[in-house]
Amino acid sequence: MIRRWRHLALVLALVTPAPALAADDAVVEAPAGSLRGSEDRGIRVFKGIPYAAAPAGERRWRPPAEPAAWDGVRDATKFGAACMQPRPRAANIYAGDLPAMSEDCLSLNIWAPKDARGAPVFLWIHGGSLTAGSGAEPLYDGRALAKRGLVVVSINYRLGALGYLAHPELSAESPDRVSGNYGLLDQIAALEWVNRNIGAFGGDGGNVTIAGESAGALSVMYLMAAPQARGLFHKAIAQSAYMVSAPGLRTAINGMVPAEEQGKGLAAKLGATDLAALRAMPAEEIASEAPAKGFFPFPSVDGQVVPHQLVETFDKGEQAPVPILAGFNSGEIRSLRFLLPKAPADAAAYEAAIRAGYGELADLFLARYPAKAIDESMLAATRDAMYGWTSERLVSNQSALGQRSYYYLFDHGYPAMQEWNLHAFHAAELPYVFGTATRTPPLWPKIPDTLAEKKLSDAMTDYWAGFAATGTPRAKDQPDWPDYADQRGFMHFSDAPRAGHNLFPGVSALHEAVVCRRRAAGDIPWNWNVGIVSPPLPPKVSGCQ
Repeated sequence: MIRRWRHLALVLALVTPAPALAADDAVVEAPAGSLRGSEDRGIRVFKGIPYAAAPAGERRWRPPAEPAAWDGVRDATKFGAACMQPRPRAANIYAGDLPAMSEDCLSLNIWAPKDARGAPVFLWIHGGSLTAGSGAEPLYDGRALAKRGLVVVSINYRLGALGYLAHPELSAESPDRVSGNYGLLDQIAALEWVNRNIGAFGGDGGNVTIAGESAGALSVMYLMAAPQARGLFHKAIAQSAYMVSAPGLRTAINGMVPAEEQGKGLAAKLGATDLAALRAMPAEEIASEAPAKGFFPFPSVDGQVVPHQLVETFDKGEQAPVPILAGFNSGEIRSLRFLLPKAPADAAAYEAAIRAGYGELADLFLARYPAKAIDESMLAATRDAMYGWTSERLVSNQSALGQRSYYYLFDHGYPAMQEWNLHAFHAAELPYVFGTATRTPPLWPKIPDTLAEKKLSDAMTDYWAGFAATGTPRAKDQPDWPDYADQRGFMHFSDAPRAGHNLFPGVSALHEAVVCRRRAAGDIPWNWNVGIVSPPLPPKVSGCQ
């Protein structure tokens, strides 16, 4: 890891009162080197800054290394290459243009108020199933948040098999005897870079919020659990996170093939007889072929970067003790229907499948997800089992640590979204948080240019910026956001923000009971088999409903 400058950087941050600006206000003298960005209407932007080097080719699949130094003033006006990933094969609402791709992709981007001094830092981790995405996506433009006084950072990290492959030969050559989790190590390296350098851009390395959506929110949870990330951030935002079961590095747990065995299987399918052959393969081929061969990137429980299953870490209270803002969208699965199994023939078949899978909990399940509305019930059940349960678990766990915890439901719709039956779909909150309604991907349902939409976006941007600054989300002329500890307080974002209490009574308890029994059984994943595809519920054990 890139850690040896951290202590020195902390000392320098305490004695350096202001960013080191050159005569040209778009030039910054940072510990990493001199950088020239651009400035527009009071916001300075720096793009494509290398925070680490990704070992490539014959050194591929190693922890991030220190980036190469540079002489003189480095141009920082263009985004860096995206990390290697498959090109989208079909049109979808999330697809947009990517910059050039490369294994040399570990860069970050910064948006900072021109006059920033000790400003709160908001570090964004993009989503994309740990397979796709880039910190350069227009949807994540940081200007609106920077105008609220934040220094915004977006990052790239290794993806897919190039970021998460574990393999016995890789573990054997590692000093720690582990492999995989390289994308997570990249994120930690980015936080270390921010810790050392962000003061030069007007940011406060002692007030950093990590934030992400979907796989970015998954990453936020793993950073909260990672001992190596402790102290590098001070608040967390998790939008549509999913605390699903993860494979062990070498051990078969929760019905999942060990990560090293998955890596061996992928190598065989790619025709690579050993690690040297894998490293000799073009990165483009690995990135495009691994998904087609059934490889799904995921952090693995290695006992070091990922000490335990997330649920275990959070149950033990061993996660980072920081304030959290977490929530989900009412229509998460409307744009992710691949997560649903084929619908049963009729209501009788639906009910029979639920009773077979959920046993004595079937009545509770059917009361919440009735057979009379199969499609809506399947959408809601999968949403609640993955995103709803995770979000409430996060705020509940942090609240138990005595941390401020803020819970939300995004439930907003507009004409184009409704026309496509995508009400409050997965990631629909992003343009409201970032104030990027005009910068969505080409096929994204077009957001109307109306005062009502702008007011909702301004409110959400304010709330997120307020939380990043102080740990309490506040927005101008909007209701106070109740802490989750106050009768399960939450904020409902529909046509306007409305504070409430006790969202979906009993739902999280139902899914927690299912997860608890599956965890106790030890041989069943707990989130990918919801509703009609649920295996028979394990017997009730002590501590589980």
